[in-house]
Amino acid sequence: MDFGTDPPHCSRNVNAHPLTESPVTRDAHGLSTFIRKHSIGKSGAITGLEVDGKMVERIFSMVCFILHFIIFCLAFVSADASAVDIRVLAQYFGTKSRYEEVNPYLIDNVLAVNDSAVKPPAPDCEAVHLTAVIRHGTRYPTVGNIKKFQTFYDLVIAAAAGDWSSQPEIKSWQMWYKYEMDGRLVNKGRKDLRYLGQRLVRSFPSLLTEDSLRKGRVKFITSSKHRCVNSTIAFQQGIMDSLGIQGEALEHIVNDTLMRFFDQCQRLVETVEKNKVAMTQVMEYSGDLKQYWKRGFGYDINSKASCILFHDLFSRLNTVASQTRRGLPVAELVTVQVGHAETLLPLLTLLGLFKDSAPLTSSNFAAQHNRVFRTGQIVPYAANLLVVLYNCSEGLRLQVRLNEHPLTLPGLGDPSPLFEDVRRQYAQLLQGCDQETVCKLDT
Repeated sequence: MDFGTDPPHCSRNVNAHPLTESPVTRDAHGLSTFIRKHSIGKSGAITGLEVDGKMVERIFSMVCFILHFIIFCLAFVSADASAVDIRVLAQYFGTKSRYEEVNPYLIDNVLAVNDSAVKPPAPDCEAVHLTAVIRHGTRYPTVGNIKKFQTFYDLVIAAAAGDWSSQPEIKSWQMWYKYEMDGRLVNKGRKDLRYLGQRLVRSFPSLLTEDSLRKGRVKFITSSKHRCVNSTIAFQQGIMDSLGIQGEALEHIVNDTLMRFFDQCQRLVETVEKNKVAMTQVMEYSGDLKQYWKRGFGYDINSKASCILFHDLFSRLNTVASQTRRGLPVAELVTVQVGHAETLLPLLTLLGLFKDSAPLTSSNFAAQHNRVFRTGQIVPYAANLLVVLYNCSEGLRLQVRLNEHPLTLPGLGDPSPLFEDVRRQYAQLLQGCDQETVCKLDT
């Protein structure tokens, strides 16, 4: 099987009504009928299926999972589909959101650059460095979720052994996911990164050039996960397509210490990842809650685990600043780092971005209706944090963009502050935030 092919059961007729005609929603209607016909009663039994308490938990878990599966399928809808077809639902997909939900104009033109939204700090400013921290593109489910889906599938097929003539889709439903698909990039994911690479060439034409590529002034760093490596290759291809370079391959460096710090931080793994009590706080609007408590503001270690990436960024910016002030050529014009949602979200949290006045909990859903911590807007597939250093007449200025939109850093009113003001704002982190110290378990 070609793992680059988008899921056939997730394809759709772009002219069909989104809630009645797509294969995904037809399956969803059938599954909802299954759930209604086998609803859980007060006794803990399911009509038509006598089960024990563990089975009830299992079915409840699988029902929740199938909703995420439907969301996953919809995330594969091609970028040329009409925006009005799916946006009512798509805004709630969390980290499984497609990048087009953040930038709807890309639906009509995948190479469009919103120049009016992001400009240099001043006409006399020259971009001297770009760091791009990027999430991989759209992928298949990981093997853990495929196993859950297989369990759900077995349950549905067993229940469909009777008369299901009114729901033929259930009777004929085929489980086509394979374990070896485990989190692999699909064609949509490759396009996500290839088109992003092409857009960044348009946005930063003085940095992403053939000369800078050939002289090794553009560096590519990636997580070891195949979806990240393949995203890096797709991003590189997009750059080369824009520059007219053919038949060549660019190098990349695998660095899990940097791009998968969340696996390397013992304190994070032991006190959050393996803490079942902590996970009881993710029972309701589960997607954002899960990320808030595991990667966001829920626990201090969540963001502090990204200290290594924070220091890597500022160390590079300091080097570029020094070279620029001394009139020396900038050795590293562009740094591209490809990782995961779990790479980006802790770093954004460490920078103090998207913090609500009250913590997200399972009991304050209504009060959080207008929350700023929305993972679908922050870290969809192909999410990217762009940090640009400009050399201006009054000094070096820093500009930060998330998903190609301008950001104003907390405590700094200027969207393009002086670099020294940024350093002062984050002085406490720059002087501390030692990875080994923050990740060490208390004894």
